[in-house]
Amino acid sequence: MSNRRRSPCPIACTLDIIGDKWTLLVIRDMVLGRSHYKEFLESPEGIATNILADRLVKLVDAGLVEKYPSDIVPGRDAYRLTKKGETLRPILKSIVRWGLKNVDGTYIGLSPR
Repeated sequence: MSNRRRSPCPIACTLDIIGDKWTLLVIRDMVLGRSHYKEFLESPEGIATNILADRLVKLVDAGLVEKYPSDIVPGRDAYRLTKKGETLRPILKSIVRWGLKNVDGTYIGLSPR
């Protein structure tokens, strides 16, 4: 991950890591227990394979996610949140609460535990 920053603003720096339209959805999926590439592809938003691969690399590089050999699918890698990545859980919960309160048609079916 590049150390080049737009500014020292913590909001800008955080958005540089998790501010695109896909990254928090990948993190959401990990919070919900998904760990394999195929599982991420099955999410209802329909992330493209090249975007998913890119986001996983960026999340690993940022120290939010770790890649490890899958216990379930031999010869495949799996992904999980690191301790640092787990600190995003309350942020996701806040986004869920905000969406439920302020965005018509949202529901709890995909919310973090």
